[in-house]
Amino acid sequence: MRLVKTMLAALSLAAFATAAVADTFPNKPVKIVMPYPPGTGPDAVMRMVAEKLSQTWKQQVIIDNKPGANGWIGVETVKRAPADGYTFLLIDQAIMSLHPYLYKKVPFDAQKDFEAVAPMYSTNYFVTIAAASKVNTYADLLAEARKRKTPLSYGSSGVGGQLHIGGVLTEAASGVPMSHVPYKDVGQMYVDVSQSTVDFAFATAATAGPLVKAGKLKLLAFAGPKRHPRFPNVPTVIESGGPADVQVSTWIALFAPDGTPTDIVSKVNTEVARIMASPEAQDYLANIGFIAWPGSAKELASVMKSDAAGYSDFVKKYKLSID
Repeated sequence: MRLVKTMLAALSLAAFATAAVADTFPNKPVKIVMPYPPGTGPDAVMRMVAEKLSQTWKQQVIIDNKPGANGWIGVETVKRAPADGYTFLLIDQAIMSLHPYLYKKVPFDAQKDFEAVAPMYSTNYFVTIAAASKVNTYADLLAEARKRKTPLSYGSSGVGGQLHIGGVLTEAASGVPMSHVPYKDVGQMYVDVSQSTVDFAFATAATAGPLVKAGKLKLLAFAGPKRHPRFPNVPTVIESGGPADVQVSTWIALFAPDGTPTDIVSKVNTEVARIMASPEAQDYLANIGFIAWPGSAKELASVMKSDAAGYSDFVKKYKLSID
């Protein structure tokens, strides 16, 4: 009986200690690591959210951009970080759900090494091409690929990312080989597309927006099930002469190292969900082509697991392998 009482007392003290940690969190700066360079869509949204979190918490929220190595540099940084609630990972669907099937060896286990914390937004992608190009529809793009003596080229932000997926789907739709050109500098990639150095690339409205507004890029089609409400004049891929399965989307969410206290995860989720549900944030995201996703950690974990199963089928269907 004494042993039982001792164990119960220990459990009670542990629960009290965890609650106390959450009550005082954060008492020092919080770091958000992301595998994206400054100026990209995820970076812009996270900086907006970080500013609001800093105001609420009275602590600095630091953005640490770590692009490169298919996003794995940023992922491994957070995987190795202490699970104390002061380091988080902003990451996308492809890295967490596709990479484990695309590569034979991945230096992390998305399901075991990380705690789902908070979804932030989702988006579909546009097909972009130089504004001066005579290609005006997705059907034109496929026809151009078939008649060209040299392969059509498409840019991406890295092997295994959503932009690469869009290129793979377009290549499959055309039935002819294309040339994949991965970039470390996404901004430069869209400049190259605008100058026809690279033939086309998939893009979010946030990332390609400045060049579209400048009249250097044009949005050829929207790779979603229906037209984007903020870009009603841009047809979907299927409306533009392409197949229905060329739909490219992603989500962006926060994760923490495995073992991060549940109460801290819950506190961060509550704050992020509050920000993403605000009319101000929803309007900000809508203006750059994103859809705010103020969901729970449990919902995020469930979606990630479901996506992984879908990507497993995708890799088998298109016989994809990077290694």
